[in-house]
Amino acid sequence: MSGYTLWGRAGWGSTLVEAQLVWYGLPFSFEPVEDLFRTPGARTNLERVNPLAQVPTLVMPDGTVMSESAAITLLLADITGKDSLVPPPQAEERGKFLRWLVFIVANIYPTFTYADDPARFVSVSAARDPFRAATDAYAQRLWRQIEREVGSPWFLGERFSALDIYISIMTRWRPKRGWFEIETPHLFAIARRGDHVPELAEVWKRNFPST
Repeated sequence: MSGYTLWGRAGWGSTLVEAQLVWYGLPFSFEPVEDLFRTPGARTNLERVNPLAQVPTLVMPDGTVMSESAAITLLLADITGKDSLVPPPQAEERGKFLRWLVFIVANIYPTFTYADDPARFVSVSAARDPFRAATDAYAQRLWRQIEREVGSPWFLGERFSALDIYISIMTRWRPKRGWFEIETPHLFAIARRGDHVPELAEVWKRNFPST
């Protein structure tokens, strides 16, 4: 069997999975995806692998396709047999981890799906900017909710987990780090700490070279 193939784009949602593949030391190749919103043909090309044309899309060594970053997060932990990113079933923090992993991917992540390209969902041009603004405001409300639940120095307290990878990456997207520093200082502190995890230094350099 060959390694994994990750379809993605630097700085996009594929970084969530790339960081975990690197963390676990799993062999993978990166299949670059052009801008799905601006490059003609980019969406059609990815649809051959994932009909939703979304990243991350991960092709497993046996050729099967995995999508949905939370599902991939849990699967990679199962495959490697390691609990360094996902608390094991008997761990006290397992419930908190699962709750907020699903919360982030089910509630916050979709706000980017809707607001990145409002034209896919709102037919009237004049309504697109208000739609994006409302969606972004909703995401900020959700981040404030998470802020009340985070531990220190990491989301779950003393142990690092995949949640900290999500926070380190997603706080680089709208509304970006400046907002988090002011409005959600605990999340900002986790994100900044995550920036300096040595095992992920090359991932950050490849995906966020200007920060």
